[in-house]
Amino acid sequence: MPTAGHSVLRGIAQVALSASPWSGLLFTAGLFAANWRFGLFALLGAAASTAAAAVLGADRGGLAQGLEGYCGCLTALALVVRLGASWRTALLATVAGVLCAVVAAACARLLGRIGLPSLTAPFCLVAGVLTTVLPAGAPVPAAPAPRTGFTGLTVGELADAFCDNIGQVFFLDTWYAAPILLAGLLAASRKAAAAAVCGSAVAILTACALGLPAERISEGRYGYNAVLVALALGATFLPVTAWTVGYAVLAVVFSVPLTVAWSASVEPSGGSALTWPFVVTTWVFLAAAPALNRMTGAAAHTAPCPTPAKPPPR
Repeated sequence: MPTAGHSVLRGIAQVALSASPWSGLLFTAGLFAANWRFGLFALLGAAASTAAAAVLGADRGGLAQGLEGYCGCLTALALVVRLGASWRTALLATVAGVLCAVVAAACARLLGRIGLPSLTAPFCLVAGVLTTVLPAGAPVPAAPAPRTGFTGLTVGELADAFCDNIGQVFFLDTWYAAPILLAGLLAASRKAAAAAVCGSAVAILTACALGLPAERISEGRYGYNAVLVALALGATFLPVTAWTVGYAVLAVVFSVPLTVAWSASVEPSGGSALTWPFVVTTWVFLAAAPALNRMTGAAAHTAPCPTPAKPPPR
């Protein structure tokens, strides 16, 4: 029987669609390596939302798999990034974790009726509201206009972009966090690690082809949603075939301009795109799969409720 600690670690692992406690342990190590405050708040958020879901009577199978912890984890990270570490932020992160448990239950009930997973929508709703109304955080300056040609990156910028695309899944912008996170994915499956690597690479190529600013590409701003899309469609919800791999690549490409557009709409008011582009892209491509003949084999694997049985974790 999984312990509470396993459930919390799996909650952190589920941020990257993994149910392995070893993945959660390595992800937590990556967070502590980048900033010990991030590690503590990730554990706090995951524990708060998992405990709240347990008290409210959520499905035990979902609790054991960490499905009640990942949105609380991400929300706590978003708050500590926004407000800094303090007892007030910790209290707010705990309350937000409880809210995530309720919102996650509502999302699962509503989206399950149409065969779509909740993904990180509960996090986006709770964190989106809180980070918008909280006084901290000045509006982000508008991004420079895209170039008319291909954006060239130096070797250093290319390396930063590749690492930060993966690290920004957990709000991390330190290059050394990415190898630890990749090790966590590898602990779950080679397929997941390969999907993250390919998703990051495709996102960089797409962003450069769109002429997006090199500074933002290297910061991972346009790539973390793409990495999540690659994990969802390339390693979790669809079986691996030549057609579904191409389908996943198309989704990754689409997520990049969607991230740009979403960021442009919310950043002037101090908001953030969070993982909405990942959620919307994955929903669209999963919803379309049953209607596409080449995807009929994949359609049976899509989630009829917040999580398919196995291997998709949510």
